[in-house]
Amino acid sequence: MSQAQNSPMAPIADIGPPPAMADGLLIGKSETYPAGTATIRHTHPVAQLLFAIEGVMKVETPAGQWVAPPSRAIWIPPGEWHEVHMLSRVQVRSVYVRSDAVQAMPGECAVLAVTPLLRELLLVAVQLQPPHAPGSRAERLIHVLLDELQVLPTVPLALPVPDDPLLRPLCEALRAAPDDARTTADWAARLGIDTRTLQRRFQKATGMSFGEWRRQARLLFALQQLAAGRRVLDVALDAGYASPSAFTAMFRRQFGATPSAFFAVAA
Repeated sequence: MSQAQNSPMAPIADIGPPPAMADGLLIGKSETYPAGTATIRHTHPVAQLLFAIEGVMKVETPAGQWVAPPSRAIWIPPGEWHEVHMLSRVQVRSVYVRSDAVQAMPGECAVLAVTPLLRELLLVAVQLQPPHAPGSRAERLIHVLLDELQVLPTVPLALPVPDDPLLRPLCEALRAAPDDARTTADWAARLGIDTRTLQRRFQKATGMSFGEWRRQARLLFALQQLAAGRRVLDVALDAGYASPSAFTAMFRRQFGATPSAFFAVAA
């Protein structure tokens, strides 16, 4: 772990799961990290499910970023290079999963809604010490966990990064200044294209319209700022909302609770 941000040209390390996993289906790991720490850029030969019982994490890959507040987990498929950033103090309960043990999981990173059952299974899984005898309680629990994992719904807490060289600087500018109020027409004029072309290229590159992408960028920015302990008023204005009430209404639509209530429960 490091306090520093990785550079765009940082090397990619190949990090295997804990050796005790051997040929097992799954192994759990429990760790606690202070706010501001980040992993090196790395890959795993097996899949990983990152879940925090406390705190908020962000995963970055070449394709974008995914943010997981409490009650959410991040699925990372094998071979996908990634960095994990701790946006607050984080208590991680993660599991490494052999890829052939789960056939119905996404082929790319995804944020998943963690059920109460899976949460309890994860808490038990990190305490199980392999090897697990056939037919043992540990083996049965692992199979239930794998079954439950494959039916979790995905949650739209991702922000894709377009590989379109015209759009990438625009997206970087909006990520750096989410309160930027320039319209689609303003950006199209700045880029020297018409509005319809901008929308078409944005949809092709990200699967979202320009407006949807900007709303998502603001939401993920807000989650990160709230996790760092900033006031709702300040976060709302910095995220480009006209008022705290407008921001709170958006947040409630997304998470079913106000920001203060959401993070109070998470704590």
